[in-house]
Amino acid sequence: MNNLAIPEGFAPHFRKSPLTEPWEPIYSKATDKAVILGLRLAEPHTNSRGLAHGGLISSLADNAMGLSCGHVLGGGTRLVTVSLTVDFIGAIAVGQWLQVETDVIKTGSTLCFAQCFVAADGVPAARASATYRVAPKKP
Repeated sequence: MNNLAIPEGFAPHFRKSPLTEPWEPIYSKATDKAVILGLRLAEPHTNSRGLAHGGLISSLADNAMGLSCGHVLGGGTRLVTVSLTVDFIGAIAVGQWLQVETDVIKTGSTLCFAQCFVAADGVPAARASATYRVAPKKP
C-alpha cells in the first residue's frame, strides 16, 4: 500500500454539505458504535503554515460526533450542536491521513454527549467533546 492510499473500509462520505464540499474527497466508515471520518490532508485543508487548519479539524470533529450520536440513536434523528470544545495537541501535515474516531458517551431523548480523537497517521493531533440537542423530527 502506498502512503497516499485510503485505509481499508473507508468509502466516499455519504453526507455531503456546502461547507465540506471544497474539502472533498472526505471518507467515512460506520461501525456499530460510530461514524469514523477521514481524509488525506491536502493544501486546501491547510492554514498559512501548511498544516491542517483548526477550523477544518473542528468542523470534521463536530460532523463525526454528531453523525455518531445520530447513528447510535438509530438514524433519522436531527441533532443541533449545543457546545463544542477542541484541544489541539499536535500538527497534521499535507499528505497525512486525518482520521476522526468518536466515542458516544451518553444518549438521551433530549441530549447526546460525545468525544473524539483526531489523529494524523495514527498519532493524536486533537481531542474534542460536544453536546448535541436532539431536535424534533420534521413532519
